[in-house]
Amino acid sequence: MSRRIALSVAAGVVALGGAGAFTLAYAGEESLALAHSTARYTAPDGDRDGSLAFATDVTASSGVESVKVLAWPEDSSLAEEELTSKDMAAAEPAVCEPAGRDTVRCTYTVKVTGSDAASSPRGVWHIAVLATAQDGTTTLDTKAAGFTVR
Repeated sequence: MSRRIALSVAAGVVALGGAGAFTLAYAGEESLALAHSTARYTAPDGDRDGSLAFATDVTASSGVESVKVLAWPEDSSLAEEELTSKDMAAAEPAVCEPAGRDTVRCTYTVKVTGSDAASSPRGVWHIAVLATAQDGTTTLDTKAAGFTVR
């Protein structure tokens, strides 16, 4: 093999190796993301309590540190002012279980009593979610899912 061909092959291997490393690094730095968010509200009935159940998939290449959930009525001051990460500080945590390579399935369930339902505004509600990755990045989805209280 001539020296020129050997240098071309070596340069090609280096270029392909560099592109492959970039692709792997890029794939490894997957941003924090929410997917498949759902909410289910069941109203209390007679002596039986109702419930609010929320679930979402959270993906982060560095791992997921925490997920906080807040249900809020569409007809409230939160609709007029943008909900912020700071507002979510007192929100309740979801319970997360591994669901894939960099993904966890997070669920939040709360009991709804008759008195809770009686004092809650009727109409459309939204679920806000604040997810924090182990590398410190955050994502806030103020309308990750919705439900209706009748």
